[in-house]
Amino acid sequence: MRYVLCALLLAVAGSACAQASSLLANCTRSATLLACVDPLGNAYSVATAGNITYMRGFEVIGKRYWAQTNSRYGQLTFFTGLASDGEAWVGYTRRVGWTTINRFSSSGGASAKFTCNRMTGC
Repeated sequence: MRYVLCALLLAVAGSACAQASSLLANCTRSATLLACVDPLGNAYSVATAGNITYMRGFEVIGKRYWAQTNSRYGQLTFFTGLASDGEAWVGYTRRVGWTTINRFSSSGGASAKFTCNRMTGC
């Protein structure tokens, strides 16, 4: 569940999350790829190709790998993910001005709907 939320937050926050994580993690960046490892050994990478974003990661505590694909269509982003323990998740993020409306559900029984704003956070 923890990596589902991490992946979702990466999808929602985009570059803001990448900038914040670089304060806590050792990151390498190119034009289309960001790869980070934090002090605990958790790792993730984010690659972009047009309107598609590919994310992969590893969570040390659960010893789980995960991958997520985001597809953006204007202000709407759909995402699907899969973890090495078999958990799968789907969801979307809709941007309205400075606000994002987010919803996801996973095969592990987790689901959420929440709103984030650049001024007040999530």
